[in-house]
Amino acid sequence: MGYHNVLVTVAVAADSHRLVEKAVSIVRPCDGKITLVSIIANAEIFPAPMLGDLRALMEEETLLFMEELCLRANYPNIATRIIHGELGDCLAYANQKQPFDLVICGNHSDSMMNKVACSAARFINTSSIDVLIVPL
Repeated sequence: MGYHNVLVTVAVAADSHRLVEKAVSIVRPCDGKITLVSIIANAEIFPAPMLGDLRALMEEETLLFMEELCLRANYPNIATRIIHGELGDCLAYANQKQPFDLVICGNHSDSMMNKVACSAARFINTSSIDVLIVPL
């Protein structure tokens, strides 16, 4: 059984390249599809006039980084998506728009794993999709 449609959560960080490489190695034998998703947390902590500019700047930086990830991956079937909100909700939303076989997330440390587990617990507990946590 191969994975044909893989969702990869990425952040604007060098470690994201490893997640994309892992995804490519998984889908290449099946000529599968990869969707890179970057989640931008809602930035309500900033004053309203700054919020629009900050959101636009964050999206632009994320889009540029995701373009670099795609180019470096050297794999023809990669789509990108930016979603605003919390990890668990964003994964559920992305899966509703386009069902996935596998979700790949990174783990930077035990404390990060706790955050990922807590943030995505609702998605993981209610979903039948395989989830791969890659140590970074």
